[in-house]
Amino acid sequence: MPSPIALNPSTPSPSIFKETKSRSRLPLMSRAMSYLSAVQQADTRAQSQSNSSASSTSTRSFPSSVSSSEDAILNKDDTTNCLVSPLTPPTSKVFTTVHTEFGHCTNEAYRCVSKHDYTRPFREYPIEEPPYYVLLTTYISYLMVICFGHARDFFGKCFSKSQFTHLMPHNGYAPLNSDFDSFYTRRLQRRVGDCCSQPVSGVPGRTILILDRYSTDYNLTQIYTGTKTRALNISSYNYLGFSQARGGCSDAVGESIHRYGISTCGTRLESGSSELHVSAEALIARFLGTEDALISSVGFATNSTFIPALVGKKSLIISDELNHTSIRVGARQSCAHIRMFKHNDMSSLESVLREVISQGQPKTHRPWRKILVIVEGLYSMEGTLVNLLRIVELKQKYKFYLFVDEAHSIGAVGPHGRGVTDYFNIHSGSIDVLMGTFTKSFGAAGGYIAGSKTLIDALRLHGHSCPYAEAMAPPVLAQIITSVTSIMGVIPTPQPSKFQNDRNLASSVTALKDSADEFRRMVPASMLPAWINLHPSLADGSEARMRIQRLAFNCRYLHAGLKKLGFIISGHPFSPIVPLLIYNPGKCMMFARLMRARSIPIVVVVVGYPATALEKGRARFCASASHTKEDIDIVLQACDEVGDILDLKHGSGERWGINEVCERAVELVHSAV
Repeated sequence: MPSPIALNPSTPSPSIFKETKSRSRLPLMSRAMSYLSAVQQADTRAQSQSNSSASSTSTRSFPSSVSSSEDAILNKDDTTNCLVSPLTPPTSKVFTTVHTEFGHCTNEAYRCVSKHDYTRPFREYPIEEPPYYVLLTTYISYLMVICFGHARDFFGKCFSKSQFTHLMPHNGYAPLNSDFDSFYTRRLQRRVGDCCSQPVSGVPGRTILILDRYSTDYNLTQIYTGTKTRALNISSYNYLGFSQARGGCSDAVGESIHRYGISTCGTRLESGSSELHVSAEALIARFLGTEDALISSVGFATNSTFIPALVGKKSLIISDELNHTSIRVGARQSCAHIRMFKHNDMSSLESVLREVISQGQPKTHRPWRKILVIVEGLYSMEGTLVNLLRIVELKQKYKFYLFVDEAHSIGAVGPHGRGVTDYFNIHSGSIDVLMGTFTKSFGAAGGYIAGSKTLIDALRLHGHSCPYAEAMAPPVLAQIITSVTSIMGVIPTPQPSKFQNDRNLASSVTALKDSADEFRRMVPASMLPAWINLHPSLADGSEARMRIQRLAFNCRYLHAGLKKLGFIISGHPFSPIVPLLIYNPGKCMMFARLMRARSIPIVVVVVGYPATALEKGRARFCASASHTKEDIDIVLQACDEVGDILDLKHGSGERWGINEVCERAVELVHSAV
């Protein structure tokens, strides 16, 4: 739904924004900090209002592109941001603040196009090695935690048996847990429980509400204070910002609830395929440029249940060593032989291919029935992009099948948001199986498999997710349809009039077909359910193009900015996942706590063993199109200060100060990396 301003531009409407006439007088960081501070203060004022605010006018969030020549800042005097839901009890309020979900940015300089530069070869971005004392102190930290943990277990079993009954034989019962197997959970993971299991509330957009809590028993239990804090969110997979409580997608979801309800009627085998299932699968196939596609209600199950339907005994799976767990589970369940190659190392892959093709199956040495190479488009822990150019060359040479998991890359990379094939400008027909999920860029749930019609028909019969899994709920399907459609754009339907003859109509269609490929990828209105009415900015694709370009700018700026500040960064510059290497587990905890304790709290994700190597703990930033350039400035300034406190700046190369990084952001983004 368009905003009230868009519906009636001539009617003045109260706005929480005011133009800044003297921008140059305000320092960049102070403007950004006042912006988010005002957002938090607005939420606090809204929560303190009485129930009489229920009669206030309900307002929807403004479009992310406001027709203004200058950026705007939040008006601190505005108090009309309280919305009380009529469906909730009087004591339970739903508070909203404009642009907490999607930041306002009209500066066209803060845009970038994510695509491969064919004037240069594909470049690998190896992780720099830290100084030896960093690795030494990291291993010593783990050693101390392990030693003290085993000592506490030993003395606890001797002098405090009541607290260790689950680890010892008790009243004739065997131990509930093995003290060795549960040691990591009890003695290491519990120490970071306040950093890794932070409850949140609301939409994971540009900002997020975190539930305040504290612990008095070293994270064994948590005590909730009943209050919430709004923090800058740099930790969610909401890459394109489509996960919004208001807007075109949410309106379609609401309409689908009225029409179909909120739950499924059973499996697709029992309930059949609704018009939403058919529309969604047709849209995905058109979006990716494949013959057909199928959707699954669970992203993890898309890999774990369809890979066994692709290969079986006497087949071979060659998998990247850092592939996701869902791929590993599916490979094990397939009963196929499995070989690994070094992460994104094409020489290692070719070496494995030469060996397995020449040697054949074990013992019999007969040729393999199938050879399936499985890679990810974008690796979620490393932020690295697959070298698809080289893999396609190897595919043509060695004649294997290629499976690309685009859970994180679809929607997030490429000039049109179509994943790694779009980024490298490779035809989707070069990949046999394209897999992806809707949980990241599309703000929904579930996953898809796309490929040839023969392949998809076979998977519908033999993949366990199709006949046995629960069908996808109508609201989720509506979110998928609207978000994918907004990226592709809807082909405008010609409206002939008495002033327009057939020749003019033909010329208008010819003009559209000038961009032939894009015209074919756009969605005919006939493919959409008749009740879905998109806002013009979503229907023509302009809103989604802006989001894709903003995401590319934010990714590249955050990656380059952290590198210039002296941090060791992993991943590709256009990756929305930006890992900052911290190494020491104690510093990982302190990094998350210090970022959350700032005047403008920042929610970050810290990751350690076993999700990463033992000595490579990291903070994993997730950039989003919902972030503004000022939001990235806040993150960079916080990292700069916390990095100095914790001694995290071990990267090589030229270093800049934080002010220089913020002022030369556009230069950083568009310069050669």
